[in-house]
Amino acid sequence: MKKILLKGLVATAVMGALTACGSDNDDNHSYVSKVCADAGEACTIFTVIHTNDNHGRFWQNKDGEYGMAARKTAIDTIRDEVERAGGDSILLSGGDINTGVPESDMQDAVPDFIGMGLLGYDAMAVGNHEFDNPLTVLDMQANIAKFPMLAANIYKKDSEGNPTEERYFEPYRVFEINGLQVAIIGFTTVDTPKVVSPDNVASLHFTDPQVELQNVMAEIEANEQVDMVFALTHMGHYANGQHGTEAPGDVKLARSLEGTKFDGKLQAIIGGHSQNPVCMEGDGYADFKPGDDCKPDEQNGTFIMQAHEWGKYVGRADFEYINGELSLASYKLIPINLKEENENEELVFITEEIEQDQLVVDALQHYQDLGQELLDVDISSTDGKLEGDRAVVRAEQTNLGQLLTRAYADWVTANFEPTVDFGVMNSGGIRDSIAEGTISYRDVLTVQPFANDVAFVTMTGAEVQDYLANVAVKTGGGMPQLYPMEMNVTCDAVEINPDARSADVVQIASLGGREFKLDDNYTFSLINFSAKGGDDYPVVTAHANYIDTQRSDASVLREYFEKNPSIKVADYATTNGGHPKFFRGGSEVKSCAKAAD
Repeated sequence: MKKILLKGLVATAVMGALTACGSDNDDNHSYVSKVCADAGEACTIFTVIHTNDNHGRFWQNKDGEYGMAARKTAIDTIRDEVERAGGDSILLSGGDINTGVPESDMQDAVPDFIGMGLLGYDAMAVGNHEFDNPLTVLDMQANIAKFPMLAANIYKKDSEGNPTEERYFEPYRVFEINGLQVAIIGFTTVDTPKVVSPDNVASLHFTDPQVELQNVMAEIEANEQVDMVFALTHMGHYANGQHGTEAPGDVKLARSLEGTKFDGKLQAIIGGHSQNPVCMEGDGYADFKPGDDCKPDEQNGTFIMQAHEWGKYVGRADFEYINGELSLASYKLIPINLKEENENEELVFITEEIEQDQLVVDALQHYQDLGQELLDVDISSTDGKLEGDRAVVRAEQTNLGQLLTRAYADWVTANFEPTVDFGVMNSGGIRDSIAEGTISYRDVLTVQPFANDVAFVTMTGAEVQDYLANVAVKTGGGMPQLYPMEMNVTCDAVEINPDARSADVVQIASLGGREFKLDDNYTFSLINFSAKGGDDYPVVTAHANYIDTQRSDASVLREYFEKNPSIKVADYATTNGGHPKFFRGGSEVKSCAKAAD
């Protein structure tokens, strides 16, 4: 039986990666427990250092937060402290290296994988975003990587599309850590085929990690001599296993071994995907702030850890192994140059600043500079202004609103199974206009700067009618840009009560070029901000048919412009047939809520 020893142990020096940077602190054993110290040579100490969901953040942000160069300094400091104390360390990633920052996206995450090599990663789980590009790109990244990509539950298909027994990646790798043999198994969320372009994974078969775990444990038992088994996953942590519309994550994985022959033989799960700091209080998450203590989850005797996202934190787990028993002596999420506003509204470091490793800065500077240049490369052009001015777009349908909803709807239709019937875009998410002339990726990021994900949901006509009745009356940032539809909104409720959340009646003539029927199914695209209830939209994330594609709106819009290099504003005019119109008494108005004007 493993035990967790977070209370009563001398764990304060786990922050040494911050406080000891550049110092000559000789207190090398400060994180070792008294139990371990008393056991002497019978106690083996080792440290797992981990990050996850890098999402292109190889460079520090504009405020000087995180970035691989500062991460390298923190990691090297931990390694040095552990080594001087007689321990050893391993550096792991919970996956999703790809997608998130244009400078990385436009270079296929090459700088990120080069940076990971410089930092000395030992292994990574394969994330779902590793499949945002064709397999040829992923193969290139694997060749660059100086470490194994692990995924036990991804198999190749044969020429007829049937699963084979050949895996695409290594299922596990055995590492020697301070004399201990540790098998590390990789797993990828089974949701991956739902949230990436089907073409990118058409030749692959994803199995249930809960089933696959026992298969791999049996393989390890038959072929290896190991002291312990860890899982390195990209599945997500959901408190008490409540995963909602997501596939089951790390909690369910740990619990899946209960009552089996491998019960108690999975010592730890180092995860990613849900992008949360796994710091627990009772059965739920603690109100964790940078610099706070962090207690990882423990399910069925398995420690579960995750370090938020983007390299904002480096997770440090100090383990002690005595007579076949594993203890977690201390655990910290170490902030990497995170900042907060002081009383003067100035950004200041929350903890002591970590210097950037100059070797990493020099090695990645070229890629950062190249990324900035690529932002200004022309990707399209427009023969007129695409209207996104705040005062206009929040009061009426505009050509830019039409273009955005069409771009996201077309992309979902092209990359996923359903044909999208219409698109919805909250006007508050449109942050600027695009002037007549050339269009660069920097223009795209000006219009869509928030990195929201494109999502879609399939509903019955009755559900759609209720949804649109709620959305159609919204004003300001919530006013919807809609394409393509015609609907007649009776606004009596709004005239009586300006705060009404929905119109009395929404009569929809057609959706997606077909007659509207209450018992038909309709698919519409939107951004996940709106799907989560942003701008007081109806929450649809719990709907059984909701899919978050986990591709950013800016990335999808960029792709649309590249495929349409000569935009004609007349094609997006709101007066064209089939484009959205709000009617009251036969007169077109700017929105239902404006009908009383």
